[in-house]
Amino acid sequence: MVTLEHVTKTYQKKNIGLEDVSVHIAPGEFVSIVGQSGSGKTTFAKLVIAEEKADRGKIIVGGWDITHVRHHAIPTLRRQIGVVFQDFKLLPKKTLFENVAFALEVAGQSTKRIASVVPQLLKIVGLEQKMDRFPDQISGGEQQRVVIARALAHRPKLLVADEPTGNLDSINAQEIIALLQKINEFGTTVVLVTHNREIVNMLKKRVITLDHGHVIADQRAGKYLL
Repeated sequence: MVTLEHVTKTYQKKNIGLEDVSVHIAPGEFVSIVGQSGSGKTTFAKLVIAEEKADRGKIIVGGWDITHVRHHAIPTLRRQIGVVFQDFKLLPKKTLFENVAFALEVAGQSTKRIASVVPQLLKIVGLEQKMDRFPDQISGGEQQRVVIARALAHRPKLLVADEPTGNLDSINAQEIIALLQKINEFGTTVVLVTHNREIVNMLKKRVITLDHGHVIADQRAGKYLL
């Protein structure tokens, strides 16, 4: 599902994001990408969703070589990858229904299909009874659930979650991770970027540890090492 072959990404002042990283993530896996601040884990996520481009190496997502993906093709790629951010990025003046529907509207989906699909997505995340509320009328954990529903709008085979529990308390964080596990059980590949030691140790899933842009550990049923 995701392959990085000898990927290097550097920023200004020779600040290394990733250096000569090779990783393969198979379809259906649940993988945690961990590391301290500045280790390269956010760079990893940005490269996979084509928000950044590698300086060297090759990146393949779902059989698509995106190493030099053209700008006009990125929206098509993003519809195949669900993305969950730490800071929600919900539209404050739209209801929960409208926030999820927006992802389908921009892709040209019909009103009939949107009316059918959005309630199903909100039901998956347990918010079908609150679809007419606005983001400021629900909790932070519920807002993150809306983000996940929106990320699932195009039935992606890959979900990239970059610090999805970073702004949540422990209880809400546990619920979001349980939801990601449920999505993974449906067959979606999940890449979780996190610094939350408790969550990583609880998952007992594959853990890739980054340090200063290098992969220093890759455990099949791992723990948070740093």
